[in-house]
Amino acid sequence: MGWAHGHPSERPPHVVWVDTFLIARTPATNGDFAAYMAATGASSPPFWSDPAFADPSQPVVGLSWTEAGAFAEWSGARLPTEAEWEKAARGGLDGRRYPWGDAKPGVTFDRPPRVGGTPGNTLGLTDLSGVCHEWCGDWFAEDYYRRSPDRNPRGPAAGTRRVSRGGAWRHADPWSPVAHRSSLPPHLRYSDYGVRFARDPENGRAEPGRIYLGPPAV
Repeated sequence: MGWAHGHPSERPPHVVWVDTFLIARTPATNGDFAAYMAATGASSPPFWSDPAFADPSQPVVGLSWTEAGAFAEWSGARLPTEAEWEKAARGGLDGRRYPWGDAKPGVTFDRPPRVGGTPGNTLGLTDLSGVCHEWCGDWFAEDYYRRSPDRNPRGPAAGTRRVSRGGAWRHADPWSPVAHRSSLPPHLRYSDYGVRFARDPENGRAEPGRIYLGPPAV
C-alpha cells in the first residue's frame, strides 16, 4: 500500500496482507439502486432525477456513507476496507501509477460515465479511477500508514471522515493514482461518490447479476 511520491497520508509505502475477499468488478449502478429502492422503500439519492445522472448503467452517486453501507448489506455485501480496495485495484501491478499501468487516459467526463467504460486492470475490475470516489469501511487518519497493522488493517477506531478511493469525474484531473487516498465526512452526499461492494467468501451468496471476483483472483 502507499506511494513514496504521494501525499503525506499515502506514505510510507508498506506491505500489507489481507485475507481472501470478493469484490465487484464495477461500482453499483443506478439500476442496482432502483431495485434496492423498490424492495425497501429507500429514498432516492440527490441527482436521481437529473438527466445527466439518470442512466441505469451509470454508477449510483450521491450516497452518504451510511446509505452506501445499508445498500451493500441489502445486497448481501459490505463496504471494502481500504486495504482490500487497493489490493484489488492494483491487480498485481505493484508500483504502477494507475490500476492498468502508468499511462493516463486522454479523456475527461462531464458526468459519471457508464460503468465499464474506463480501462480495466489485470483482474478485470474497471472504473477504479476517473469515475467516482468509492466509500470504504475505514475511518480516515492522515498518519494511519505510520502505525497500521500489517495484516487486515481496518483503519483507526474512530474519526470524523471516512476513507474513499478512486478518482472522480468532476475533478479537473479525474485520474487519481491507485495509491491515492481521499476522505469525506460520512453524512455528505456528493455527485462523485459511489460504492463498490465487497464480501467475505463464506458469507451468503452473490446476488443475481452481481459479478464478484472469486478467491483465486484476489
